[in-house]
Amino acid sequence: MKSAPNDPLAGTFGRADVAPDARRAMIRATFEGVARRYDLMNDLMSLGIHRAWKDRFTRLAAPRPGEIALDLAGGTGDVAFRLAKSGASVSVVDPSAAMMEVGRGRPGGTSVAWVEAEAEALPFPDAHADLVTIAFGIRNVTHLDAALAEIHRVLKPGGRFLCLEFSRARWWLRPFYEVWSKTAIPVLGTVVSGRTEAYRYLIESIGRFPDQPTFAAHVRGVGFTDVVWEDLSFGIAAIHHGRKAG
Repeated sequence: MKSAPNDPLAGTFGRADVAPDARRAMIRATFEGVARRYDLMNDLMSLGIHRAWKDRFTRLAAPRPGEIALDLAGGTGDVAFRLAKSGASVSVVDPSAAMMEVGRGRPGGTSVAWVEAEAEALPFPDAHADLVTIAFGIRNVTHLDAALAEIHRVLKPGGRFLCLEFSRARWWLRPFYEVWSKTAIPVLGTVVSGRTEAYRYLIESIGRFPDQPTFAAHVRGVGFTDVVWEDLSFGIAAIHHGRKAG
């Protein structure tokens, strides 16, 4: 399978020798390259199931009127728009200006704020937010524990953290899911966006992400309490949530 012509990312993903700054630049270029077709690709890759996952995620987040909510790696606003319907004050926080530009043009684009920043360096004071969410973005951070520590820092005492991410499917489903991921999704990425390598990276990042118990240990490790998770679609995805003490 060939990458799109002149794709500067070709051959770079999945390499252990890529420095953090270079990896950060590659990830940003990935999302800038697929921004216009990102929402369509989500529908095709998940057969539309991601919408039900995000609805469940929003119900568990349970934002309240007047609360301050930050949706990290919020991209085009898919989750943030759901959260904003509660009356909470919601900000999309994402390092990709291209993704957020698409979101601003969507219905509901003016219902949230848009902040260009990375999860590892959030431009908010300590104890700022009641709720921090991140959906399908935590696996793309350069330093996982640093991002989790920043999330913990900006939450108020008693604040909630919820993370929706691809995870480890049940053993009986895993072989079929891996075949779908490694064959169909890169093909869809080529046909729809012309960026084969970008979607190959996205699949590789899912495979490298910690399983449910291991990620929960990372969340606890930065100080969160009451950390639990809920599997979705037999573990293809999972929602982790925790609370800042106090």
